[in-house]
Amino acid sequence: MTDIPVELDKHRGMAAQKATDLRRALAEVENNVREARERESDLENRLITVPATSWPEAAVKAQYLLNLYAASLPPEDTRHRALVAALLEDFVRLSEEG
Repeated sequence: MTDIPVELDKHRGMAAQKATDLRRALAEVENNVREARERESDLENRLITVPATSWPEAAVKAQYLLNLYAASLPPEDTRHRALVAALLEDFVRLSEEG
């Protein structure tokens, strides 16, 4: 007996290999999505529980919330999208001045 693993993909037909590759890719994507959701949840918990100690820290929280809001807007709502973009630009400009 040997400790060298057998590469089973070499013994499958092309359709089976493609199906296996798709399952592996899907599993990887699902894992990445799950990890991203966990990181997002951790971030949101920190944003909720840790009070801002300065205006720039409060602006970071506001930026996160505004980005969530903007992502939920329909594409045709250009007025609100422009308003969010202008406010985010104000945050950047004001943080550079202070």
